[in-house]
Amino acid sequence: MQTQTQTKIRKAVFPVAGMGTRFLPATKANPKEMLPIVDKPLIQYAVEDAIAAGITQMVFVTSSTKRAIEDHFDSNFEMETLLASKGKTDLLEIVRGVLPKGVTCAYVRQPEALGLGHAVLCAREVVGDEPFAVILADDLIDGADHGSCLRQMVEQYEGCGHSVLGVEHVPPEETHRYGIVKTDAPIGRSARLLGIVEKPAPSKAPSNLAVVGRYLLTPRIFELLATTERGAGGEIQLTDAIAKLLEEEPVLAYRFQGRRYDCGNKNGFLEATVEYGLKHPDVRDDFLVYLRRLCQPELF
Repeated sequence: MQTQTQTKIRKAVFPVAGMGTRFLPATKANPKEMLPIVDKPLIQYAVEDAIAAGITQMVFVTSSTKRAIEDHFDSNFEMETLLASKGKTDLLEIVRGVLPKGVTCAYVRQPEALGLGHAVLCAREVVGDEPFAVILADDLIDGADHGSCLRQMVEQYEGCGHSVLGVEHVPPEETHRYGIVKTDAPIGRSARLLGIVEKPAPSKAPSNLAVVGRYLLTPRIFELLATTERGAGGEIQLTDAIAKLLEEEPVLAYRFQGRRYDCGNKNGFLEATVEYGLKHPDVRDDFLVYLRRLCQPELF
């Protein structure tokens, strides 16, 4: 039986080695995870999701082009000194608050672009033999009144000790873009997985319930990833390893509460920018006036 210490999630893995080709030329020299939604980059929203869930060690799986991510979470002595000398304490607090005290970062390289499963496997030595989270920064999830998406999932994990996948219903014609799950009858917002398949055609999809960028996994997944052959797209798929995991231990699908923005494509990124802008205390009032003028110019 697992003890409370064994079930606590302390580490989160962020696969951030991708090229971000859908946002070229913006991502030619700048990581896609550093693209801002209003005034914070996508990767910071993802880290804040982890921190809200009680996670204290962030593990970034990077490539040679992602140095800006490491710099973002490092201290900037020159900037902090300048802000302090000018008495800009509010901005100084923002800069220092990017990574709260007690939270640490580790960086490992993914030597080849061999897929999400391979990226997760690259973090094995840092994560070790303990459960961990995987967070895809492209999926920006606003839990609103329900709180952090990952916090919701951690609560599920702490109650059962099994792997938990964050899922939501997607349009049936979009199943080819996701890992799609088949589940048992749900109990509340959770259901036990019966199967999972990577990017099936709509005619072959077992459902339209998709895994979307949040995973809590037991360490057994590393051994399974190490023996997983290349699958869809010639890559090592995390989905294929999870399918193997299902043969050995239970895995839960959890329909999180909140709104997901698919910031891996331009439309989702723009939607998130508009809706986060309308909630931002510094810009929302003027931004709302602008949107009304744009949509109904005849009223102005």
